[in-house]
Amino acid sequence: MQRSFNIAFLTSGKSRGSNFEAIMTHLQERNVPIETKFLIITRADAPITQRAEKFGVRYILLDDKNTFEQELLALLNKNNVHLVVLAGFMRKLSEDFLQKYSGDIINIHPALLPKFGGKSMFGMRVHEKVFKMKEKFSGASVHYVNERYDEGEVIAQQKIPIGHCTSAEEIAGEVLKIEHQLYPEVIEKLAHEYLKLHK
Repeated sequence: MQRSFNIAFLTSGKSRGSNFEAIMTHLQERNVPIETKFLIITRADAPITQRAEKFGVRYILLDDKNTFEQELLALLNKNNVHLVVLAGFMRKLSEDFLQKYSGDIINIHPALLPKFGGKSMFGMRVHEKVFKMKEKFSGASVHYVNERYDEGEVIAQQKIPIGHCTSAEEIAGEVLKIEHQLYPEVIEKLAHEYLKLHK
């Protein structure tokens, strides 16, 4: 029986889930031996639930901040999750949680880390800063998550020219296309590496 690489998604707030959809579409098309165990939401009205239903992914509401990490850890252990994928997850995971969880946690950042990273640098704020600084290039970075915002080891980056962009919104659109390519490719690569080691 072939082993599977088990993943779970974390999202928060009213995440739309475009990266989630891009990843799930890629994994289905490529027939990667990955099992998506569940998606965590922190609001019952999160639009991403519609995308989860489309792909038949179970979603679980964890809306109590006081017990969030404890409940999440129990779910990860019970489902033998090897990789946690952050997809629009805005909370900072505690150092205690990161030490207790034995798998890896990854995130995607809409800029070329270490530039334009850190606390409060997310979403349109990143693109607005990039535009204001008149950068000629931007891109996306997939990185491991540690106890400091956007400071975990970078796994992969993709760089794109943005000199032609006339607004932060244009930059956001260009970078999102890159995110939708890069994030699924990294997850597929990590799955193959894990399965090769655990034949």
